[in-house]
Amino acid sequence: MLSAFADASLFGERTGAAPLRVLALHGWGRSHVDFDQILAPVGQVPIDGVALDLPGFGATPAPDRPFSSMDYAHAIAPVLDEAAEPVVVVGHSHGGRVALCLASIRPDSIKGIVLVASPILRRKDGAKPSLRYRAIRAAHRVHLISDERFEAIRRRAGSSDYAAATGVMRDTLVTVVNESFEPELAALHCPVVLVWGSEDTAVPLEVAERARAIIAGSASGATVSLTVLDGVGHLIPTTSPTAVRAAIEGLLA
Repeated sequence: MLSAFADASLFGERTGAAPLRVLALHGWGRSHVDFDQILAPVGQVPIDGVALDLPGFGATPAPDRPFSSMDYAHAIAPVLDEAAEPVVVVGHSHGGRVALCLASIRPDSIKGIVLVASPILRRKDGAKPSLRYRAIRAAHRVHLISDERFEAIRRRAGSSDYAAATGVMRDTLVTVVNESFEPELAALHCPVVLVWGSEDTAVPLEVAERARAIIAGSASGATVSLTVLDGVGHLIPTTSPTAVRAAIEGLLA
């Protein structure tokens, strides 16, 4: 059953009992449902938590302007006020970006973070747009190509997420995919668990390895571990929920 949070600006699902001990943040284009088999699997005691629908997904309305990951963090921060003690935040994919930003603005409210296949650093193999696309983009800027034609070209050249997004959510996507969180990783003070699939092509394992090195090499004193799931891809919350639950339970303990 959906519940409202932050003066009904956010929606999500509660599991277990109040107050919450775990806050779960889904990936781009997903919803709170991804955490059903993690927080409240059939036949197991549910974890006391909240799985949110981030703004623009599930039941939560889209923001009124393009959001950065930090904007997302500020929008969901009031949910932490329901907790009686610091919580474990688990973020899958885009939710991991938001989790890092949340830890930077509310460090005293965070007990630990589970980052699951999260694009928290730019990929080393990230390719630049082709010369042809850059030429078309330049022509559009000087009005040699119509908005309609350029939009059609962008749709063909962009990702499936870009093609599916419209309006403010498309502008939000363009913002967040260009973010990188080296300073936020280095500033973490809480324990961090990275959970990654060996076959993740959306956010390759090298991102997790670099993130682990940044945290381990920082002066903040945060501990970090990396769990690699053999043969698993990007959608870990739905394909390997037991691994994510184990990471959460380890931090709660």
